[in-house]
Amino acid sequence: MCLAVPGKIESIEGAEPMLRTGRVSFGGIVKTVSLAYVPEARIGDYVLVHVGFAISIVDEKEAAQVFAYLEEMGELKELEGT
Repeated sequence: MCLAVPGKIESIEGAEPMLRTGRVSFGGIVKTVSLAYVPEARIGDYVLVHVGFAISIVDEKEAAQVFAYLEEMGELKELEGT
């Protein structure tokens, strides 16, 4: 199943909105994702990430709830393998 996973932006690189990337932490696993769809995103924001793209900004409480559900369903294993 392919779902959006919440993560916290730890750092941002690039000034051009369509080329910005961020280092996003998913419960300790850090990946580089595109921030092209969320140009207003800042360090410390939580974003939903789908196939390497942050698609929306969410609040911390919602991010924690979604992450807990995904962990319970065993859907986070693919994060560890890449």
